[in-house]
Amino acid sequence: MNILILGAGPAGLMAAKAALGNGANVTLVEENHGVGGQIWRGESKLIDHPKLAFIGGARVVSRKGERSLLLETAGGGRTLAWERLIVCAGARELLLPFPGWTLPGVTGAGGLQALVKGGMPVAGRRVVVAGSGPLLLAVAASVQAAGAKVAAIVEHRGTRELARFAGALALRHGAKLGQAATLAWRLRGVPYLRGATLVGATGDTRLRSVTLRRGTGDVSIDCDFLAAGFGLVPNTELGALLGCAIDGGRRIVVDGNQRTSVDDVWAAGECTGIGGVDKSMAEGRIAGLCASGAAPGATETGARSRAHDFGELLARSFAPTNALRAMCQPTTIVCRCEDVTAARLTQHADWRNAKLQTRAGMGPCQGRVCGSACEFLYGWQAPAAQCPIFPASAATLAGAAPYADISANGSSMLSAGSVNHFGPDSVM
Repeated sequence: MNILILGAGPAGLMAAKAALGNGANVTLVEENHGVGGQIWRGESKLIDHPKLAFIGGARVVSRKGERSLLLETAGGGRTLAWERLIVCAGARELLLPFPGWTLPGVTGAGGLQALVKGGMPVAGRRVVVAGSGPLLLAVAASVQAAGAKVAAIVEHRGTRELARFAGALALRHGAKLGQAATLAWRLRGVPYLRGATLVGATGDTRLRSVTLRRGTGDVSIDCDFLAAGFGLVPNTELGALLGCAIDGGRRIVVDGNQRTSVDDVWAAGECTGIGGVDKSMAEGRIAGLCASGAAPGATETGARSRAHDFGELLARSFAPTNALRAMCQPTTIVCRCEDVTAARLTQHADWRNAKLQTRAGMGPCQGRVCGSACEFLYGWQAPAAQCPIFPASAATLAGAAPYADISANGSSMLSAGSVNHFGPDSVM
């Protein structure tokens, strides 16, 4: 049995491990050159297994027939056939516009964490981490460990709301509360500003300071980096490409076995709904078992149930509030690719008209950033995925050779590590 897994984050790695353990041949495709996804980036290595093939640095751009995909790699376009497929596409950050968010030095919260894990030097630099949710603590701890000075953690939610969240964690997810407490201890001495909102970022050729509003007063903090995180958005494009049902454009729909609405296609992890690393691992294992012909046991389903409960608690506690819309001013750029401001977008009733009149969403990101932002700001339905779902070269789109170097039993190792390690503990 041959199984293709798209994505080598926690969900994809656990799906591969489960399927290999059940005797399947597995091909694992990952956009990055290494495995681990955002959470285990640079900290996880690929299992060494004779039935595992790994294709790194590859991006799916379109379909090529009923059961074949077109990939773009450093070596050009390639087609890859599949028998059974598991989508583990993960999520991306929800980026909400505010004045100055396009300045060099302003990133998403997870984006800065990824840059630091990738080796970007931040020692001695001043960092403000702002937004909402427990990811802020994890990001602040990461940059502090890399030698940066965390000037402030700015949490949009107020003290009472955070206390309610902590109380719910204590009742149902004590280990998560312990992880948060450990991070808080590491960050002791860092100003933790609750009930505060970003007003804007200022600078010249790069970020120089951040202005915050807390109550009726504003305060400015000098900094070199601003990491702004407002939550995550499931990556549903691959599911849509395959014809899977998408719930309101927000998540790939799956059943109790992680099976999608398309025959022989499963999905796992954040692309089926945001819930953190435990959800991704539990769903990945169940998808790998079911795709390889086995049934999940009580251990797997119980872990998934607990992870889903935690995900629902996160969604209730840290969903973006209406107050965050006030960050976006009429002159604020919303579509960064095409330099479209909020004032131009508010003249239109929906995404389609705005796109036709302003070119919003027609740049390299294909609406992944501004589409989610406009959905939050104006209530528009985010744009549907179109082929190619990622920018691709003309050579790739014109034609591609099949991956003939992957044997029928999936045993060719295109790239692999040698350590059976699937990542450290994580706050999420």
